[in-house]
Amino acid sequence: MDQYIKAPLSKKDIEKLHCGDYVYITGTIYTARDAAHKRMHETLAQGEKLPLDVENNIIYYMGPSPAREGRPIGSAGPTTSSRMDKYAPALLDLGLSGMIGKGKRSEAVKEAVVRNGAVYFAAVGGAGALLSKAIISSEVIAYDDLGTEAIRKLEVKDFPVIVVMDKDGNNLYETAVQEYCEED
Repeated sequence: MDQYIKAPLSKKDIEKLHCGDYVYITGTIYTARDAAHKRMHETLAQGEKLPLDVENNIIYYMGPSPAREGRPIGSAGPTTSSRMDKYAPALLDLGLSGMIGKGKRSEAVKEAVVRNGAVYFAAVGGAGALLSKAIISSEVIAYDDLGTEAIRKLEVKDFPVIVVMDKDGNNLYETAVQEYCEED
């Protein structure tokens, strides 16, 4: 089922999302990868405030390539989500509503998704140039010294993703295999 949602996410929108849904996101999302997650973790450990309010927001695990002339960003494909698994539960507990990446997640992330009524989306790996066309603007808002791993604020229009894990913990990587095996 195709769904169109606004970011930041409302709980009402998350309620409507189910494992396997095709979703088009319009609004504000943020990027952060390994180095930014590590720094956010260190910031929290020191009792300091994060450089962005994660509540109801979506973090896209992406490191962009340089922008071509006339474009806000270069190729903008997802990176492997499991590298952020040790940091994701704490951010979800702070109110993060969504994550975009690719690949499987740990049991701890699944538990945090369910506990917080959040969602995990996948973007198509290898389609970074196509995905960048849904990005209207890009602005570094924190950790500029990290280069492509800096935290960016993106404005997106109809950014295409798939619900991999919904608020109930249903996981497309598991259910798709089950459905395939049942067809035999």
